[in-house]
Amino acid sequence: MDNLELRYYLRPLLKWWWFWVVATGLAAASGYLYTKSQPLVYRSNSTIMIGSAITDPNPNNNSIFLSQQLARTYADIATRDNVRLATMMALGISSLPSYSVAVVPNTQLIEISVDARNPELAYGVANELVNQLILQSPAGQERQGRQEFVTQQLAKLEQSILVTEQEISKNQAELLDILNARQIADKQKEIATLEDKLATLQTNYTDMLASTQRGAVNTIQVIEKASIPTRPVDTNLLFNVALAAVVGLVLAAGGAYLIEYMDDSINTSDDVRIRLGINTLTAVPKMSDTKSAVLTGSVPIFNSKLIMLSNPKSSVAEAYRVLRTNLQFASIDHRMQMLLVTSPEMGDGKSITTANLAAALAHAGNRIIVVDADLHRPTQHQLFHLINNVGLSTALLGNQVDFDRVLQRTSVPGLRVLTSGPLPPNPAELLGSQRMLELLTRLRDEADTILIDSPPATLLADAAALSVRTDGVLYVLRAGKTRGEVAKRGLAALRQVNAHLAGVVLNGTSTKNSGYYYNYDAYGYGHTGKNNEEYGVAVLPGPNSGQRKRMPSLTGS
Repeated sequence: MDNLELRYYLRPLLKWWWFWVVATGLAAASGYLYTKSQPLVYRSNSTIMIGSAITDPNPNNNSIFLSQQLARTYADIATRDNVRLATMMALGISSLPSYSVAVVPNTQLIEISVDARNPELAYGVANELVNQLILQSPAGQERQGRQEFVTQQLAKLEQSILVTEQEISKNQAELLDILNARQIADKQKEIATLEDKLATLQTNYTDMLASTQRGAVNTIQVIEKASIPTRPVDTNLLFNVALAAVVGLVLAAGGAYLIEYMDDSINTSDDVRIRLGINTLTAVPKMSDTKSAVLTGSVPIFNSKLIMLSNPKSSVAEAYRVLRTNLQFASIDHRMQMLLVTSPEMGDGKSITTANLAAALAHAGNRIIVVDADLHRPTQHQLFHLINNVGLSTALLGNQVDFDRVLQRTSVPGLRVLTSGPLPPNPAELLGSQRMLELLTRLRDEADTILIDSPPATLLADAAALSVRTDGVLYVLRAGKTRGEVAKRGLAALRQVNAHLAGVVLNGTSTKNSGYYYNYDAYGYGHTGKNNEEYGVAVLPGPNSGQRKRMPSLTGS
């Protein structure tokens, strides 16, 4: 991807920079205000564990797996209505604040987090949720009192077993010092009685221990009790503002590209090159609405849209000079004595381009003929303030062509115009006739360059028919008006007859987006009396400023 293509794809962002800057700022401000408007939230956490694997010195995989399965079950139960209702009833509240219950991955731990605007409420709900889960377990409900009794009895049995073992050890030590046979028999009988008692105590202890929760899998232990929070939860102000700004930027950028995508019009020279595949010979800035014109007495001798005559120092006039120069370079490899000027639709400025280009070429000392071949809506006679009682139609219908009669001179030396003449009922037949071919052939001997103003290429077949009889086609588009698909249809009609496309003239461009900007005064050209270029002379600055140079024509003459 070259720099031009990169600039083309980045152009929506540059063109709509104010849009995404404003959107990003508004989104960031909205994120800030929204975050600041939210009430403070306090969070209380509690952690419980399912099973007793942590207290078992030799846990097995089966007990750990069952504990993890039970942990997921209890986490789901904690969000059920029965637990929620029991918690509200126990606390005497009508609704619960937001809370979450999650199992720590790959563990038997359950974390309970409660968010509330009141820290005491968050603390109370976290504790009560844990209590309700315990009541749902085998250790809960009415079994709780029985388990406490069993625990107490186990403690007594442990004490009795310890005392009995001590008595047996004492009697066994005394037995070693007795020599009398009767006394030995009595001591042995006493030891046997104590051993029977110890065996009974151990059996009772084992049986009672089996009915307790010690070593059980389905038990709940509180690992971390809830506490009253002292600080509110972090509002993540910076993160929220940054996230809102990024979202605003992305949406604004997407909107800019969507606007550009929906806008099928051609606006810049890059659009022409990338979307149509042809080069732009010049980009003509928008003309001002000034009514300046050269006057003869009180009657203007040409239309103010002839900017080459009405305002030759303007950037618009300089754009037509650039067009003249680029056409001269294009004629080096492909001779273009006869040039057809057309456009996709009406209003693109083809007639104005034809007239101003003709004036620019005539100023360079060339013999120029403008042929108004738009036999539907002719305008050249209006631009040059000429009569239109005779012209192309009369020349084609007559037996002999008197060029002195049909070619009208203008105020520009070397520039003559063949107006349309009276509009015929069959313009397409006339333009495609053998007489038209003979007329164009004879015109080549009368001028260095012939410019033919033809109808739009997409509306009528006249332009395509004339293009095969010329040396090149100048395609005129209007920035912001000509749609890409329409321009492509016009190009397709011309290419279908193998017309030679000299290039594109892009009319009505903005000086910021056109890629061209001309300021005639910036070059330091002097203008005293008549414009030097009116006679095809350019003043060379510097030490050779007294020398003069004549500009070549499109045909190299």
